[in-house]
Amino acid sequence: MRIFSRVPGGGVCLTAALAALLAWGSFPTVTIHAQNDPRGAGKKPPTPGEGSGVQEFPSPNAGRQAPPPKKGSTLDIATVIERFATKESEFRAARADYVYRQEVRMNSLGIDDRPTGEFYRVSEINFSESGQRREVIKRFPPSTLQGVNITPADLEDFGITQPFSLTKEELPNYYVEYVNKERIDEINAYVFDVRPRQVPKFTPNGKRLFSGRIWVDDRDLLIVKTDGKTLPEDKNNKFPRFQSYRENIDGKYWFPTYVYADDVLEFPGSSVHIRLEIRYTNYKQYRTDVQVVD
Repeated sequence: MRIFSRVPGGGVCLTAALAALLAWGSFPTVTIHAQNDPRGAGKKPPTPGEGSGVQEFPSPNAGRQAPPPKKGSTLDIATVIERFATKESEFRAARADYVYRQEVRMNSLGIDDRPTGEFYRVSEINFSESGQRREVIKRFPPSTLQGVNITPADLEDFGITQPFSLTKEELPNYYVEYVNKERIDEINAYVFDVRPRQVPKFTPNGKRLFSGRIWVDDRDLLIVKTDGKTLPEDKNNKFPRFQSYRENIDGKYWFPTYVYADDVLEFPGSSVHIRLEIRYTNYKQYRTDVQVVD
């Protein structure tokens, strides 16, 4: 989920942001270390399936005509897009009021896809007494990744990683194409292909955009699943394809609970196979004890 770049002297360096999983908004992070070892375990899900200046990005649905919504639908597709983008804006604001636990595990993979090293980090995303958003590190053993280096800036980025959210503010930057309706578990979902209207030239701190597919719950009109990758890229900076999943929290919001990537990133003269998992758990709405007295 991060950009990888080849560095002089060999090896591969992870640069830019896990936040580049795209934009629910970042927050200032205060990092605090704590002596604790909550190493969670969970079952592994199935593996998911250059130029300079601004460029047009081809549609992932090019050449196919999307089927229309069923006759008698109370919502036409344009209205669905408008309403779920508005809901996503509300959702982004709501999540900023929640605390949660974040577990990041990245493996470098060798022959037969066997792990050759690991980066592991567990932290609590909460608030200080003054109300500042912060990350409290609970578990962070030394990295044993092979062929991959993580910079201090990357460590900070793990604290603000967020899967894709298509808000009403971001909507003008994308083409959104209706594909069909699908059932995911117990959820009926609208399926859309999403692509940027324009892709800028890659810069280390530049804007990150999403290209791929999203599934939108047809009742709550919130994204419940995402499958795609982050842009822009160049020959030295690549993003793996990822899937992200959300679950209903407090009966109101669909919050991210899992992100997964398994991809081979091709660089000039080398390739790097990585697997990354991020879990978000223990969501609780933040409540302050501060009261305003006249």
